[in-house]
Amino acid sequence: MSIIVTGAAGFIGSNFVLNWLTNNKEKVIALDKLTYAGNLENLKSIESNSNYTFVKGDIGDSALITKLLKDNQPRAIVNF
Repeated sequence: MSIIVTGAAGFIGSNFVLNWLTNNKEKVIALDKLTYAGNLENLKSIESNSNYTFVKGDIGDSALITKLLKDNQPRAIVNF
């Protein structure tokens, strides 16, 4: 199983992802557009975690979201 976290590189989103991976073995697909608030340094400590995947993209990109949903079949989407 997996979850998708949008806004994952921002302050709140990254803390959620870090906490999630500390307490769960479920895969996290972290999606962020990396604008003013998104910072990959927030997620640097988990970049080698096999349950973590980062995708640079916009939640408004319907083709990207459709592909992520089809490929990963997440049980939840957490939007930050």
